[in-house]
Amino acid sequence: MNFCLKKKAAASLAAGLLLTSAQLMAQQAPLQGVPEKLGTVDFPVSCKADAQRHFSRGIALYHSYHWVESAKSFNAAAQAEPTCAMAYWGLSLIAMDNTFLWPLTGKALVEGMAQVEKAKAAGPATQRERDYVAAAEAFFKDAEKIPARTRQLQYELSLEKMTRDHPKDIEAKIFHAMVISANFDPNDKSYVNQFKAADILESVQKNYPDHPGAVHYLIHTYDYPPLAQRGLPAALRYRDVAPAAPHALHMPSHIFTRLGHWQDSVASNQAVLRSTKGTRSVLHSMDYMAYAWLQTGQDANAQNLVRDILAMPKIEDVSLATAYALAAIPARLLVERGRWAEAAQLKAFPDDLDYSWPSFPHASAVRVYSRGLGAARNGSAVAARQEAAQLAKLKQDMVAAKLFYWAEQTDIQLKAVEAWALRADGKNSAGLEMMKDAADHEDRTEKNVVTPGPIKPARELFAEMLMEVGQPAQALAEFEGVLKKEPNRLGATVGAARAADATGDRAKARAHYTSVAKLLSAADAGRPELKIATDYLARP
Repeated sequence: MNFCLKKKAAASLAAGLLLTSAQLMAQQAPLQGVPEKLGTVDFPVSCKADAQRHFSRGIALYHSYHWVESAKSFNAAAQAEPTCAMAYWGLSLIAMDNTFLWPLTGKALVEGMAQVEKAKAAGPATQRERDYVAAAEAFFKDAEKIPARTRQLQYELSLEKMTRDHPKDIEAKIFHAMVISANFDPNDKSYVNQFKAADILESVQKNYPDHPGAVHYLIHTYDYPPLAQRGLPAALRYRDVAPAAPHALHMPSHIFTRLGHWQDSVASNQAVLRSTKGTRSVLHSMDYMAYAWLQTGQDANAQNLVRDILAMPKIEDVSLATAYALAAIPARLLVERGRWAEAAQLKAFPDDLDYSWPSFPHASAVRVYSRGLGAARNGSAVAARQEAAQLAKLKQDMVAAKLFYWAEQTDIQLKAVEAWALRADGKNSAGLEMMKDAADHEDRTEKNVVTPGPIKPARELFAEMLMEVGQPAQALAEFEGVLKKEPNRLGATVGAARAADATGDRAKARAHYTSVAKLLSAADAGRPELKIATDYLARP
């Protein structure tokens, strides 16, 4: 068993509180459904040994987002010792869900505050424990009155104070860094929060290399194009630190995707599918896997994912990440391949599996956007503008729900649909201007963790429009701009090769067609792009 508590002197705690690794292995049989290798954590609390071991396992599971099993462990700690205040604090963490998906809304806010009240009633026995509970209270209290962003920043400040008041508490440092990273501004291209969080996490990881939280949150912190190479060591390490946690198998694919390491991404997510049947983990991983397969021309594998989703029973506990994946996977298959007539008619699910997702308008926007783009590129400006009107309504719904990040992303989608509707009307100059605006807008933002990338990058769409209107030189520059941000994207690589060929730049055409041939080396039979590439490269 790899999950353990490190033996450590703790004068303020009873001598029997801490368990060595050998003691833990001897005393704790695996909990039902929880595999063994979860990493190494050291989070002693003032609870009896039985409650402590459940709490410690709960924290290890929490750091790898194994929410259901983590909650079971925290509940087991509370059952073993009803006055173990930190068990209820742990349950408040579960209510917070994924910090990188904030703002938190709905019943989770009520549940989290209820657990905080239970923790307070149980009576945290030390100042450190009282500080942890107070930090959680700062996040949940008066959620109906205080804006989410204000409470998120207050939580960050509370954790920062903990790192000063309890400088030897490694967990406080890790939680603080995680929240700093999650509280970043999506429009900040200097990545102030990410560098601040990374400094903390890199320092912790040097001394605690097997801590699942430190390595996990480093991957999230570096999950941006300019920073992704820095995240590769953490990506390669996390799957070895906590391979029993499905999310630890998936997370490396975030970095692999940013770097264009498609086969590595597929392998990571295949490991998730082998390890769990949990819908939240599987569907999020499926989206990353579909994205990777489409970049290597393995459309049949991506199509099989759609088949597998349709074979699933209807999912009742839809989450934000699940809703996005359910919408995105079928859309990616059609949009990435330019199957515009089918995209214009996209209905992801049969009637008995239809998801209306009133709580997740961003998922609905994916389908509407794909239909609008498909209609416009299939020549129907009227149908495209009907979908654009729906996007505008969804954007209003997001603003009303204070989902401002997703409202901005929908605004980018809206501009792209309107741009291609103008192109369908023959208004090329206006269409190009609108599409460039969408591309520039998208470059000012960052992708959300629920997605490996947009359904199709706006700048790639701009480059394709430039090619259609006979401007290959500018199109080449735009395609290459996409590849700087999204290495090894198939659509941008093929587009760059064709644009270079059209401009007569043989050296660049050969370089890009060489990349096309490499990307499509394991592609489905009959891929026309592969034949074009090999024919071009065979020229004297």
